[in-house]
This record gives sequence, C-alpha cells and structure tokens, in this order.
Amino acid sequence: MTMVRFENGTDTIRKWDDVFETLSAEPRRQLIVSLMDVSPDETVPLPERAINPDVPEDPEMLRMELYHRHLPFLADRGFVEWESDPLVASRGPRFEEVAVVFEALYAHADELPESLVLGCQRLEEERQALVSN
Repeated sequence: MTMVRFENGTDTIRKWDDVFETLSAEPRRQLIVSLMDVSPDETVPLPERAINPDVPEDPEMLRMELYHRHLPFLADRGFVEWESDPLVASRGPRFEEVAVVFEALYAHADELPESLVLGCQRLEEERQALVSN
C-alpha cells in the first residue's frame, strides 16, 4: 500500500510541476487561454493567439520562440498539439489539467489580490462580471 501511495504521490507532484512550469511563461498562458476560448476540436493561429494584447511582442520573434521553445514544451507534456505550416495549435490530451487552473482563477477573480488582477484584461473582465452579478 505504501508503494502505491508513493507512486501516486510522485506522479501527482510531476503533473503539478508540469502545470506550474507551463504557467510560468506568458506566451504559454496566452495560448492556453486562447484554446479555452474555442471549441475543443479547433486550432488557433500563431503567433497571433499567443500575444498578450496589453503587452504586444514582436510577432516574428514570438513565432521563433513558440516554434523552438514553447510549443515543443507544451506538446511534450500533452497540453497542446501543433503544426508548423501553417503554425497553429490545438488542445492536447492533458489540456484540461492546465485549463482548470484558469477556470478556478476566473471563478474567483473577485477574491484575488488587486495586484494580480489589474493589468490582466481577462481577469479584470471576470472580476467585473462577478461583482456585477
């Protein structure tokens, strides 16, 4: 029984590490949110859907970063699938493991510290919607 708990615990720790490491980069966060906004079988065009609208990045530089760093990272963990021509991404088999973090944040946006909400367009909108209801 102890060995099973250890193996399950180790697996769970690895999965949470994958989620938080994924969320540690802005283009990856933007891409996950963009994929949440479309149906599960749709793709999103890149780099457009990985750009933060409040802090736009050079699209060509971001395209290179996505292609060489962020998309392989996300695909290796099963959060997204992607194609290079045209550069698009879709939900991977483990997508829900990372999307659920955003769903929880949005559901409780009115409880988050203002310092984490101001400047984040989506959280500001979610907070306003919760406060208005």
